[in-house]
Order: sequence, then structure tokens, then C-alpha cells
Amino acid sequence: MMTPQDDENNKTPISADRLLEVLEKGEITEEFGVMRWSSNYTFLLSVEYEDVKTMAVYKPRKGERPLWDFPDGTLCYREVAAFLTSYELGWELVPPTILRDGPHGLGSLQFFIDHDPNLNYFAFDESLQPQLRRLSLFDYIINNADRKGGHCLLDENNHLWGIDHGISFNAEHKLRTVVWDFAGETIADDLIACLEKLCAILDDTNTTYSRRIAELLSTNEINAFKSRLRRILQQKRYPKPGAGPNYPWPPV
Repeated sequence: MMTPQDDENNKTPISADRLLEVLEKGEITEEFGVMRWSSNYTFLLSVEYEDVKTMAVYKPRKGERPLWDFPDGTLCYREVAAFLTSYELGWELVPPTILRDGPHGLGSLQFFIDHDPNLNYFAFDESLQPQLRRLSLFDYIINNADRKGGHCLLDENNHLWGIDHGISFNAEHKLRTVVWDFAGETIADDLIACLEKLCAILDDTNTTYSRRIAELLSTNEINAFKSRLRRILQQKRYPKPGAGPNYPWPPV
């Protein structure tokens, strides 16, 4: 359950499904401008639908900076693919995210997590390790190339959220993360069960999840995604840093 952050008079938590409906059908009522420190154009918006008004982060496709190793105009699709994967796993790691037309054209629109910007991964204590274990696995399977400490947010309920997944799901190994705390450790059975279920759903081309992923990623990227899932299910251990760059820069 999440709490909309744009209505001081109504702080009632609502479900992810309801927030998705608000993001999809809501009217963009205000645009607060560009968010600082973003590599690509990122805007903070207010979205209103029926009795819900909330803030959202909008990343238009035409504001994406070209990258040599990712196809142009695909970062917003990867943001949505990351949410769908988190949602299918039932891990609630990525805030509700959709693809829709906004003030600057097609882009990703994500529920804004209200948080303390001074509190990030490097300030977390041991109580967050269970949530970080899920995040570490998630970053591996989506091949996240940019898990900075500042991309780990805590909401008012001490729930951990990961943001900024535009450079993920590459067909080549790109994992760069600050979360190497569990490298080499055995993965818990309940997390393995979640990954096994996801693997089966992804392999079945008739599932809603696999169809939606096929609309967002290339065939090579999906095949690499499946390979990572099978590899981690076979090894049942958290990945270790390998050759090449393993940490994002800057780390926060």
C-alpha cells in the first residue's frame, strides 16, 4: 500500500492497482519543472483522477540522452519493464510505473515516493537487509547497470523502493551496483520460489506478463533475461563482482 503525496487532506494508503489506474487515466494538473541531477530530462508532475491526486515522475522518451550501448528511445520502456517484473514477483520494489503520453510526448510515468533525500543506501542499518536481499537479486535478473545508493529510497513506512531503471535489461552483462553485501551467500528458499515462478511465467508466451515484456524489450534482451534467471536458479547464490566495472559512478 502506498500513500499519495499531493493531497495534504487525504493521506489514506491505496493499492498499486489503484495507483496504476490514476496514472493511466488521470489528468496532469500541474508541472513542477525539471528534477535536478537527472542524466535525462525528468519532470515532477501532479496527476488527478476521481478522488485521488498524487505526484509522479515523468521521463519523456525524446528527453533521453543517447547511449552507445542502449538503443535510442528505449529507456522509458525499460522503466516500465522493471516495474512489471517487480510487480509479477510480488516484491513491491519499483513504484507503479506506466507508459503514456505526457506534456512532452510519450514517456514513463512513475508514482513519486516521498522520502528523505539525505537517507540512502549508505545510511541504511541492518534492519533493511531482508529488503536489500530482494533488491540485490532484482538488480541481477534485470541486469541493472546503475544501482546507485541514491536510487534506494525509504518511504514513511520504512519500505525500500528502487528507482531509475532506464539502463537495465541489456542483452550483454552490465550489472553495476553498490549492493554487493550478500555476494556468494545462499539465496533463501522463498526468494528462489519467486524466481522459479517468474521464470515459468516468462517462458509461457500466453501470459500477460510475457506479452507485455515482449512489447518493451527485444528478443535478444528477453533471451538474456531468461538466461540470467536460469543461471541464478541453478547456482542459488547471490552473484559476485566479476571482471570489468561492477560499481556505478558516482556511487550516490
